[in-house]
Amino acid sequence: MASVTRWLRHFFAPSAVLRFPADRLQRIAGVIADGERLHDGEVVFAVEAGLPVAALMAGTTPRERAGEVFARLRVWDTEANNGVLLYLLLADQAIEIVADRGLRGRVTEAEWQAVCDAVENGIGQGGVEDAVVDGIVRISALLAAHFPATGAGRDELPDRPVLL
Repeated sequence: MASVTRWLRHFFAPSAVLRFPADRLQRIAGVIADGERLHDGEVVFAVEAGLPVAALMAGTTPRERAGEVFARLRVWDTEANNGVLLYLLLADQAIEIVADRGLRGRVTEAEWQAVCDAVENGIGQGGVEDAVVDGIVRISALLAAHFPATGAGRDELPDRPVLL
């Protein structure tokens, strides 16, 4: 069972809507769209203030929750299996990246971790929006290296960030 401190953090986490108002979401969506012009991958950003009670009771880790969100948002459902989820859990101040199987063996865990670390450092310096934008730019650069744009022009997943 989760610690009392964790429960309190999740129950009293500031709303994701407050941290990411419409103008910030629009900026992030634009950065995702710009990045996707450089590659044939798909990037999804999802943010969640705190975990649902059932997830807290089950002791769900941010990594496990990111996997659930990856599946729920169908980030795996791309033709080339090259979707990437950037997940932010505000209550735990956790950043997770879940990449589809088409990226295994192409992008190393160390490369994904470097992106997470950069986002975490940016958030620690108080710039949540800028940190997320930087993370998306870094993910797009990795995708461009392995799935450069072919001009197919398909956009398989929405660019708009998801508030859970």
